[in-house]
Amino acid sequence: MKRSVAAVIVAAGRGERAGLSSQGPKQYRLLAGRAVIAHTIRIFLQHPAIDRVVLVIHRDDRELLSAALGKDLDQVQITLGGATRQDSVRRGLAGLADAAPDLVLIHDAVRPFADAALIDRTLAAIDDAAGAIPAIAVPDTLKKAGPDGQIEATVDRRALHAAQTPQGFPFIAILDAHEAAAASGRDDFTDDSSIAEWAGLAVRLVEGLAENVKLTTARDIALADERMRGMRPMIDVRTGNGYDVHRLVAGDHVTLCGIAIPHDQALDGHSDADVGLHALTDALLATCGAGDIGDHFPPSDPQWRGAPSRIFVEKAVEIVRARGGRIMNADISLICEAPKIAPHRAAMRAAIADMIGLDAARVSVKATTNETIGFVGRREGIAAIATASVSYGEGL
Repeated sequence: MKRSVAAVIVAAGRGERAGLSSQGPKQYRLLAGRAVIAHTIRIFLQHPAIDRVVLVIHRDDRELLSAALGKDLDQVQITLGGATRQDSVRRGLAGLADAAPDLVLIHDAVRPFADAALIDRTLAAIDDAAGAIPAIAVPDTLKKAGPDGQIEATVDRRALHAAQTPQGFPFIAILDAHEAAAASGRDDFTDDSSIAEWAGLAVRLVEGLAENVKLTTARDIALADERMRGMRPMIDVRTGNGYDVHRLVAGDHVTLCGIAIPHDQALDGHSDADVGLHALTDALLATCGAGDIGDHFPPSDPQWRGAPSRIFVEKAVEIVRARGGRIMNADISLICEAPKIAPHRAAMRAAIADMIGLDAARVSVKATTNETIGFVGRREGIAAIATASVSYGEGL
């Protein structure tokens, strides 16, 4: 007979050791363009043995969660956490009591590298009388330090293991253990197996997974991002194109690719009319289907009057990176009869490289005339064509 299984994913912590980030607590930091919590949740939603997923979050994180999970949000049950991890788990378990499962797995949201095989091993070891946790034998020699910082003793590591999650238990037994611990005033347990042990429930060890690390520090997150990007199932390189044109009017300079160039005409536009940067903005946005420059900076909005086009490019770069993109190169062709571009090419390349975070060797600026043909040839306007290549992670 199939046992019903639920999972409680704990994501209510603040993650102070990971440092502050505009992306929020560490469970919402991006790994290859997707939040840590999104990677973790997907593991459990896709596992065939798991019938129900409860996600325990901080009361302030609803908007972050919605942005992180997208359509997966509809497949999880949300419970608000408490002041400690222990209390958050208890609340998550209580949220399952209305339709109690046979077994429950309790997992840290900041362990995004667990896999189906680890879940299978843990579930297989649980029965009515015992829970199970994945663990890794401690490989290093352990030292016990005295109060003065000197070694007091060498600890025998042969029977020592580092506990991981998901930790699995008979549901009623672990819920009762949590309730008993709360009623007795105990709030110092560091994981759920220690509560089970305190309550007299046996807990078995199963083989853990070395890659199933808990993301604690900013460096952990950076390394996890590199690893997640390395797990891409295919190379995902996208090329976007952009085109822009502005008419020439009387004036004393034109701004092209971020550089003001003295000239007997000026480009007419709501912003600084930098056709090169406008084309580049569209090229970057095109690589992730994010619309065009007019969607993000409508000319009808007075705040963009006379604005430097650099801010448009930087916004496009921000959008690309938020979606897991890594800009590989940018190429801009300026089409004009005048002014001469060659004397300013190096400055243009350096300016663009600074905007998009690339080495100047990955930025190209070229120019050509229109051989006196058409509106460009008549010096009625300047046009630009831009191409950008961006490598994306899994999940877009």
